[in-house]
Amino acid sequence: NSQFPFDKFANHFFLTINQMNVLLTAFGMSGRLFHAPFIATHPHFKLYGVVERHTPQAQSLYPEAKHFSSVAEGLADPAIDLVVVNTPVQTHYEYTRAALLVGKHVLVEKPFTVNADEAADLVRLAAEKALSLTVYQNRRYDGDFLKVKEIVASGVLGDLKQVEMRFDRFRPQLSAKAHKETAEAGGGTLHDLGAHLIDQALVLFGIPERIAADLGYMREGTRTNDYFEILLHYPKELRVRLISTTFALERQWEYKLHGTKGSFLQQRFDAQEEALDKGAKPSFSKWLPKVSAPNGILHTLDKREETTAQQGNYMHFYEALYQHLACGAKNPMPATEALEVIRVIDLSKNAIFAV
Repeated sequence: NSQFPFDKFANHFFLTINQMNVLLTAFGMSGRLFHAPFIATHPHFKLYGVVERHTPQAQSLYPEAKHFSSVAEGLADPAIDLVVVNTPVQTHYEYTRAALLVGKHVLVEKPFTVNADEAADLVRLAAEKALSLTVYQNRRYDGDFLKVKEIVASGVLGDLKQVEMRFDRFRPQLSAKAHKETAEAGGGTLHDLGAHLIDQALVLFGIPERIAADLGYMREGTRTNDYFEILLHYPKELRVRLISTTFALERQWEYKLHGTKGSFLQQRFDAQEEALDKGAKPSFSKWLPKVSAPNGILHTLDKREETTAQQGNYMHFYEALYQHLACGAKNPMPATEALEVIRVIDLSKNAIFAV
């Protein structure tokens, strides 16, 4: 729900507490890199507890965090204010619904759910319970996308006609992560990387008029899609093409925008994940080396110049989330927007190119 109904609450309650207690429901890559460092560093969030079903690892890094052996055990703790559901997507609906039913605000990792029916039900339940429901689309805060967003907003390219956004990898072998390789709903590249690209397209251009799609099953032994091409049709003859493949050993320009007054090319560039994996501690200030080498090209009717991506910082998301929860600011990534992403994913499964 993008507008938090503070008329039903004592708003000053949030303003008088020093920190909001956060439960992290898993400590895999997502929890270790994209959530725990920012929660632990932000002055108004506290990494209160982490769910780890097997050998606890979080406490070696965050010794003050409580260990829970199950999500149910964590949800039963009345001290928790915010639950981060970063488990496999097939469990998002179950755990998010359970958290909302016991009165917790929820931040859900992308993809939101496996289908639009589940997403719509969670949006409805959050509104009914007057709770905040947010979906973590961290790629909105990547430096490359921030640069693309800047260029689109500037209008320097005139009327956009063709846009291509890619998220490629070279991974011809099947992933060890079973939930991404399963033939069950939610597995595959369309849910995994498509959730990023579709979200970015909707942020930039809104809901399309028509959708066409092509899904591929290219790796030997694969049980789920590992290639997709989605074509979004917009007014004024704008075409937005979203592509992902697991067979891209040589990289391409990940963002290509062509308009009536020029073109813009941008490489995928954001150093946060790599730095976090090496143990970097995030902060509100620029905690990464300054982006100096050009990684983009802006070519207009007037000039051609090399450009650099902006400096991304996922801490800005967590600050926006805090301002939303504590001060009534707009939800930075409302579940209503994530619902539209899942609807496009659902439609893409049935919008195959016809000969």
